[in-house]
Amino acid sequence: MRIFLTGSSGCIGHYITETLIKETDHELFLLVRNPDRLQFNLKERPGIHLIKGDLSQIEEQADLLDTIEIAILLATSWGGEEESYHINVNKSMTLLKLLNPSICQKVIYFSTASILGRDNQPLEEAGTIGTLYVKTKYLCYTQLEQLEIAPKITTLFPTFVFGGDENKPYSHISGGLPDILKLLNLIRWFKADGSFHFIHAQDIARIVKYLVDNPQYKERQLVLGNAATTVDQAVAEFCQALNKKIYFQMPLSFGLANFFIFLFRLQMAPWDRFCMNYRHFVYEKTTTPATFGLVNYCPTVKDILKTRGLI
Repeated sequence: MRIFLTGSSGCIGHYITETLIKETDHELFLLVRNPDRLQFNLKERPGIHLIKGDLSQIEEQADLLDTIEIAILLATSWGGEEESYHINVNKSMTLLKLLNPSICQKVIYFSTASILGRDNQPLEEAGTIGTLYVKTKYLCYTQLEQLEIAPKITTLFPTFVFGGDENKPYSHISGGLPDILKLLNLIRWFKADGSFHFIHAQDIARIVKYLVDNPQYKERQLVLGNAATTVDQAVAEFCQALNKKIYFQMPLSFGLANFFIFLFRLQMAPWDRFCMNYRHFVYEKTTTPATFGLVNYCPTVKDILKTRGLI
C-alpha cells in the first residue's frame, strides 16, 4: 500500500509514523517541512520516502498523489490569519482534489473535536468566534462533502491529546502538565463544573493503523476520546496518584470566575468566553482502540501521569 502522510513531525504524527514503520511494510511518503524535527529512524526498513516540502507547494506532488492509495492528513498551520486559511483550508482542499478517487482507498483527515457540539455535529460558534485554528478547521471540514473523494474520507476529531517522550515531541497539554501539577495544591481546594474527554497519541496511532488495515471501514467521522470525566474527578485522581489529600472544596461558580476576571481586569477572547460558559466538552459517541477490539494504551487519568513519567 502506498501511503502519503503530512504532519509526521508533530506529536501525533510521530506516533502514527513510528507505528506504520514498525508494524507494517507499507510504502510511506512523508511530506515534512523540517526533517531535523523527525526523531524516528527513516532507515529502519525499506520503503520510507522523505519529501522535503509543505502544503504551500502541494501541487508539486501532483504526480505522486495520483498514485496514492491511502492519505493521512495531519499537517496544520498555527500561524497568522493569511497562512492559517491558506494551509488549513485552501491547500488542504487542493491536496484532497489531487488524490485519484479510482486509486485512493481511504483518506484519514484530522480535524479537532473543538468544532463539534455535544451532538457530534458542527458547532456554529466554532466557525464564527473560534480561534484561527478552530475556524479554519471548521471551514475545511464543512467543505469536504463537495469533493469527489468525499465518500472515502474518514474525519478524526481528537479530544484533549496527551503524548510525548524523549523520542517524540510533547503535545501542548502533556508539555504543560508539570506546571499544572505545581498548582494542584491550590486547585484541589475548588470544585469546578466541567467535563471533557482525553486520548493518548499512541491510542490515536492504533486507531489509524486499524483504518489503514481496513480501508473499507465506512464510518465517516470518529471523535477520539476515552469516556468523559469531570474536572473534579480528574483533580481527585491526580491527588490520589500523588498522595495529596482533599479535605473540603469550595464551588468555583461561574459568578466567582467572572468576579476574578473583573477584579484582575483579564481580557478574554470571545472563544475563550464561550468555552468558559460551555464547560462540558462531551460528545454522544467517542472512539478508542477498544472500539475495534484493540487494547487501550492510556485509558485513565492515572495512566496519563504514568506515561508522562510523573509517578
